[in-house]
Amino acid sequence: MTMPTIRTCHDADVPAMLAIINEAAQRYRGAVPDDCLGDPYMPAEELAHEIAAGVRFWGAEVDGALAGVMGLQRVGPVDLIRHAYVVTAAQGQGVGGALMGHLMAQASGPVLVGTWAAATWAIDFYRKHGFRQAPPDEAEQLLRRYWTVSDRQIETSVVLVGPVEKAI
Repeated sequence: MTMPTIRTCHDADVPAMLAIINEAAQRYRGAVPDDCLGDPYMPAEELAHEIAAGVRFWGAEVDGALAGVMGLQRVGPVDLIRHAYVVTAAQGQGVGGALMGHLMAQASGPVLVGTWAAATWAIDFYRKHGFRQAPPDEAEQLLRRYWTVSDRQIETSVVLVGPVEKAI
Protein backbone atom coordinates (compact mmCIF):
# COMPACT_ATOMS: atom_id res chain seq x y z
CA MET A 1 0.00 0.00 0.00
CA THR A 2 1.15 3.53 -0.79
CA MET A 3 1.96 5.74 2.19
CA PRO A 4 -1.02 7.97 2.94
CA THR A 5 -1.01 11.69 2.28
CA ILE A 6 -2.62 13.63 5.11
CA ARG A 7 -4.71 16.63 4.12
CA THR A 8 -7.47 18.84 5.48
CA CYS A 9 -10.97 17.64 4.63
CA HIS A 10 -13.28 20.03 2.78
CA ASP A 11 -17.03 20.25 2.13
CA ALA A 12 -16.62 18.17 -1.03
CA ASP A 13 -15.21 15.34 1.13
CA VAL A 14 -18.31 15.00 3.31
CA PRO A 15 -19.87 12.09 1.33
CA ALA A 16 -16.58 10.15 1.47
CA MET A 17 -16.13 11.00 5.15
CA LEU A 18 -19.61 9.68 5.96
CA ALA A 19 -18.96 6.52 3.95
CA ILE A 20 -15.69 5.89 5.83
CA ILE A 21 -17.18 6.56 9.28
CA ASN A 22 -20.28 4.44 8.70
CA GLU A 23 -18.42 1.55 7.06
CA ALA A 24 -15.76 1.39 9.77
CA ALA A 25 -18.36 1.79 12.56
CA GLN A 26 -19.99 -1.49 11.47
CA ARG A 27 -17.39 -3.11 13.69
CA TYR A 28 -19.28 -1.77 16.71
CA ARG A 29 -22.30 -3.96 15.92
CA GLY A 30 -22.41 -6.79 18.44
CA ALA A 31 -19.83 -5.12 20.70
CA VAL A 32 -21.40 -1.79 21.63
CA PRO A 33 -24.91 -1.91 23.14
CA ASP A 34 -27.55 -1.67 20.41
CA ASP A 35 -29.26 1.27 22.13
CA CYS A 36 -26.08 3.31 21.60
CA LEU A 37 -25.92 2.72 17.85
CA GLY A 38 -27.93 4.47 15.17
CA ASP A 39 -28.43 3.37 11.60
CA PRO A 40 -26.49 4.87 9.99
CA TYR A 41 -24.01 5.22 12.82
CA MET A 42 -23.43 8.88 11.86
CA PRO A 43 -26.08 10.64 9.78
CA ALA A 44 -25.08 13.59 7.59
CA GLU A 45 -26.77 16.03 9.99
CA GLU A 46 -24.61 14.84 12.88
CA LEU A 47 -21.40 15.26 10.89
CA ALA A 48 -22.51 18.77 9.87
CA HIS A 49 -23.21 19.54 13.55
CA GLU A 50 -19.76 18.30 14.58
CA ILE A 51 -18.05 20.44 11.94
CA ALA A 52 -20.12 23.47 12.99
CA ALA A 53 -19.09 22.79 16.61
CA GLY A 54 -15.43 23.16 15.64
CA VAL A 55 -14.25 19.65 14.83
CA ARG A 56 -11.55 20.04 12.16
CA PHE A 57 -11.13 16.92 10.06
CA TRP A 58 -8.09 15.59 8.28
CA GLY A 59 -8.12 12.75 5.82
CA ALA A 60 -5.60 10.12 4.84
CA GLU A 61 -5.57 9.81 1.09
CA VAL A 62 -4.22 6.65 -0.51
CA ASP A 63 -4.00 6.31 -4.28
CA GLY A 64 -6.22 9.37 -4.74
CA ALA A 65 -9.04 8.31 -2.40
CA LEU A 66 -9.75 8.95 1.27
CA ALA A 67 -9.01 5.85 3.33
CA GLY A 68 -9.40 7.37 6.79
CA VAL A 69 -10.52 10.45 8.67
CA MET A 70 -9.81 11.90 12.09
CA GLY A 71 -11.00 15.09 13.75
CA LEU A 72 -9.51 17.43 16.31
CA GLN A 73 -11.59 19.76 18.47
CA ARG A 74 -10.31 22.36 20.90
CA VAL A 75 -12.50 22.46 24.03
CA GLY A 76 -11.20 24.84 26.66
CA PRO A 77 -7.65 23.84 27.57
CA VAL A 78 -7.72 20.42 25.85
CA ASP A 79 -7.77 19.00 22.34
CA LEU A 80 -10.15 16.11 21.68
CA ILE A 81 -9.47 13.48 19.04
CA ARG A 82 -12.90 12.99 17.44
CA HIS A 83 -14.32 10.49 14.98
CA ALA A 84 -11.20 8.50 14.08
CA TYR A 85 -12.06 5.96 11.39
CA VAL A 86 -10.21 3.99 8.71
CA VAL A 87 -11.98 1.91 6.07
CA THR A 88 -11.84 -1.75 6.96
CA ALA A 89 -9.72 -2.69 3.93
CA ALA A 90 -6.98 -0.23 4.98
CA GLN A 91 -6.91 -0.98 8.71
CA GLY A 92 -3.59 -2.17 10.11
CA GLN A 93 -1.64 -0.56 7.27
CA GLY A 94 -0.50 2.68 8.92
CA VAL A 95 -3.37 4.94 7.85
CA GLY A 96 -4.62 5.56 11.41
CA GLY A 97 -1.08 5.99 12.70
CA ALA A 98 -0.32 8.59 10.03
CA LEU A 99 -3.47 10.50 10.92
CA MET A 100 -2.70 10.27 14.63
CA GLY A 101 0.83 11.58 14.13
CA HIS A 102 -0.47 14.51 12.12
CA LEU A 103 -3.16 15.42 14.65
CA MET A 104 -0.80 15.15 17.58
CA ALA A 105 1.48 17.64 15.82
CA GLN A 106 -1.51 19.99 15.41
CA ALA A 107 -2.61 19.74 19.06
CA SER A 108 -1.74 22.70 21.22
CA GLY A 109 -2.66 21.27 24.61
CA PRO A 110 -3.41 18.05 26.42
CA VAL A 111 -5.09 15.49 24.16
CA LEU A 112 -8.04 13.32 25.15
CA VAL A 113 -10.00 10.71 23.24
CA GLY A 114 -13.24 9.05 24.20
CA THR A 115 -14.32 5.72 22.79
CA TRP A 116 -16.67 2.87 23.58
CA ALA A 117 -15.41 0.63 26.40
CA ALA A 118 -16.23 -2.41 24.25
CA ALA A 119 -14.09 -1.14 21.35
CA THR A 120 -10.97 -2.88 22.58
CA TRP A 121 -9.31 -2.57 19.15
CA ALA A 122 -9.62 1.23 19.37
CA ILE A 123 -8.32 1.31 22.93
CA ASP A 124 -5.35 -0.83 21.84
CA PHE A 125 -4.68 1.59 18.94
CA TYR A 126 -4.57 4.61 21.25
CA ARG A 127 -2.37 2.80 23.79
CA LYS A 128 0.02 1.88 20.98
CA HIS A 129 0.28 5.62 20.27
CA GLY A 130 1.19 6.53 23.85
CA PHE A 131 -2.23 7.17 25.40
CA ARG A 132 -3.15 5.88 28.84
CA GLN A 133 -6.64 4.93 29.92
CA ALA A 134 -8.10 7.18 32.61
CA PRO A 135 -9.56 5.47 35.68
CA PRO A 136 -13.39 5.25 35.58
CA ASP A 137 -14.05 8.13 38.00
CA GLU A 138 -11.65 10.43 36.12
CA ALA A 139 -13.13 9.33 32.78
CA GLU A 140 -16.63 10.23 33.93
CA GLN A 141 -15.47 13.69 35.05
CA LEU A 142 -13.66 14.26 31.74
CA LEU A 143 -16.64 13.08 29.67
CA ARG A 144 -18.98 15.41 31.54
CA ARG A 145 -16.58 18.35 31.28
CA TYR A 146 -15.39 18.14 27.66
CA TRP A 147 -18.05 16.21 25.73
CA THR A 148 -21.79 16.59 25.28
CA VAL A 149 -22.96 12.99 25.58
CA SER A 150 -25.78 11.13 27.28
CA ASP A 151 -25.47 9.37 30.63
CA ARG A 152 -25.79 6.07 28.73
CA GLN A 153 -22.83 6.95 26.55
CA ILE A 154 -20.83 7.96 29.63
CA GLU A 155 -21.49 4.61 31.30
CA THR A 156 -20.39 2.70 28.17
CA SER A 157 -17.31 4.79 27.32
CA VAL A 158 -13.70 5.24 28.35
CA VAL A 159 -11.33 8.18 28.04
CA LEU A 160 -7.71 7.94 27.06
CA VAL A 161 -5.21 10.67 27.89
CA GLY A 162 -2.57 11.63 25.35
CA PRO A 163 1.13 10.95 25.60
CA VAL A 164 2.93 12.31 28.65
CA GLU A 165 4.26 15.43 26.90
CA LYS A 166 0.66 16.47 26.13
CA ALA A 167 -1.03 15.04 29.25
CA ILE A 168 -3.25 17.09 31.55
